[in-house]
Amino acid sequence: MLSNFLKVQCECGNEQNIFSHITSVVKCSACNEPLAYPAGGKAIIHGKVIEELG
Repeated sequence: MLSNFLKVQCECGNEQNIFSHITSVVKCSACNEPLAYPAGGKAIIHGKVIEELG
C-alpha cells in the first residue's frame, strides 16, 4: 500500500495537496467543503484528483 500526496481540486476551483491516507476529514481551505474522508486506509476523495505527487 503506497502512500503519497495528491493534488485535489474542489468544486469551487481551489486546489490543495492532501495525503492519500488521512486520519481525519480534510476540508477545502477556500470554501470549507469536505475534500476527503478517512477510510482506514486510502482516503475517500470527494474532489477531483488532478495529480499524484511523488
